[in-house]
Amino acid sequence: MYTIKGKEYPCCTSVTMGIIGGKWKTVILFYLIAGDLRYNELRKKMKGVTERTLSLQLQQLQEDGVVLRTVYTNKPPLKVVYSLTDFGKTLIPLLKSIAAWGEFVVAEHDTESNTAKSTS
Repeated sequence: MYTIKGKEYPCCTSVTMGIIGGKWKTVILFYLIAGDLRYNELRKKMKGVTERTLSLQLQQLQEDGVVLRTVYTNKPPLKVVYSLTDFGKTLIPLLKSIAAWGEFVVAEHDTESNTAKSTS
């Protein structure tokens, strides 16, 4: 049994999924690999996510120390930028592997492509 920030996990895999699990967290993290993004920039990239869900997922990632929220107030308008923390950057190889596996699945198991191949 593992305990991280007061939460108990049965194995190391559950620790990882406790931090990055969920429909949108890995998507957020994947987009932040390329660099800092504002909230609306993230939202535009993530078709289908609601504002509430995106806000909650970003907040959870911040609480877990994976994402940094920086507020710039030196001149109007207020600017908020999200980025990966050093701890969050340790996830980059994992996120790239997840994305590569997703590309493999699409290439191998896409029903439209496989149907088109089998009928030609």
